[in-house]
Amino acid sequence: MKISGFTFARDAVRFGYPIVESIQSMLPICDEVVVAVGNSNDGTLKLIQNIGSEKIRIIETVWDERLREGGRILAQQTNIALSHCRYDWCLYLQADEVLHEQFYSNVMDSTTRYVDDQRVQGLLFDYVHFYGSYWTVGTGRNWYQKEIRLVRNHIGVESYRDAQGFRLNGNKLQVKHTDAKIYHYGWAKPPGLMIAKQKNLDRFWHSDENVEKKYSDNNFHIFSALDEVELFKGTHPKMFAGKIPEEPHQELMSALKNRKRKKSILRWLEENVFHTRFGEYKNYKLLH
Repeated sequence: MKISGFTFARDAVRFGYPIVESIQSMLPICDEVVVAVGNSNDGTLKLIQNIGSEKIRIIETVWDERLREGGRILAQQTNIALSHCRYDWCLYLQADEVLHEQFYSNVMDSTTRYVDDQRVQGLLFDYVHFYGSYWTVGTGRNWYQKEIRLVRNHIGVESYRDAQGFRLNGNKLQVKHTDAKIYHYGWAKPPGLMIAKQKNLDRFWHSDENVEKKYSDNNFHIFSALDEVELFKGTHPKMFAGKIPEEPHQELMSALKNRKRKKSILRWLEENVFHTRFGEYKNYKLLH
């Protein structure tokens, strides 16, 4: 059994995506990593080439701006990378996602256990969403808790909508849970860089006019959900050693200290009684 890794990237240098760490986190358990690198002017292609692994195969692409609305271009780029994968299982990470090495054994155990079980079309991962810094995580209902990040190859699986998940012939995939976690760093940047990155990303869902209106609003704040943020007490993947600050920036720390926290009765019941999130969108069918 072999595993392909796949991802896509564009303007990763300009907007501070941890694409190098993302790819490096796949290399130890993947036999190849396919990277669809979109047309960029910031050195993204060179950055990925400089990783220097023989496992990496780069597919250079040109983004079709006609597919911008609704994030369709993101799914298209994902599918391009997936189409070049050769092996039994395909591990997918987006450019701001990293797999912690402490979960490698979980992933390998799951791929081995289910490789011959054709009912299993994908494998499900838990998520840790860093919000505002590398040391604070979002806990609100707006964050998805689980997603498919390993799919069975050669059965027709495709990226769905804006590349958050996958489907097969339009149907949700049948999956097993891996007990592994994906660390999502998309919202870990300082406010200035976060605004630039998110403004660019919003253009793949909304018109230029609406995007400009949103970010020119004097009442707009990039980090507006600090009442549902907790300090992160774990460890980061070894790929980040020496690359991240040891604590949140002072602006964020001040905001956390002055926040007015309140938790709804629904949230309390979900966390303490039912241990599930009511009404959560699940783009998968969990096999038991």
